[in-house]
Amino acid sequence: MRVLVAVASRHGSTREIGDAVAEALRDAGHRAEVSDPDDVEDLDHDAVVLGSAVYVGRWSASARAFVDRLATAAPRPVWLFSSGPVGRQPVPADDPEEVPSLLVRLGAREHRTFAGRLDTGGLSLAERAVVALVRSEAGDYRAWADVRAWAEGIGAELHREEVRRLWTGPLARS
Repeated sequence: MRVLVAVASRHGSTREIGDAVAEALRDAGHRAEVSDPDDVEDLDHDAVVLGSAVYVGRWSASARAFVDRLATAAPRPVWLFSSGPVGRQPVPADDPEEVPSLLVRLGAREHRTFAGRLDTGGLSLAERAVVALVRSEAGDYRAWADVRAWAEGIGAELHREEVRRLWTGPLARS
């Protein structure tokens, strides 16, 4: 299947998670491409994985705008992921507040939150102020084995979807 992995990433950490998801999907035999949501011109993919960095408890504006486009397109399997919690005890611990409505609106099959990476060297003054306010710990907290396992599950589900299509398609009725 042809899978779009659309990723809204401000400093690159979430994009790297999207790249890992696409790699696992390719390893499972799917054609996966990674793109920024603002750069997606057509929605002719068989499935979509949409991810967003989370700042101050919200998905990025480009990911939310992409949801609007995806919600009006032809139905297809959709998975969502968020990236952002950092620290030994990840902060924030909860999913972004808009996730339940995104799941319903897109008919998405699942949402997963992955811990992120915080490198204070590349942050703006305002971002550093927020980091100091919430006392976030710098470091890379991404769990690559969890990302890969989740993506492999998507790959397996897409294979099952292909088999179902073959068994229920026009040839199956002949």
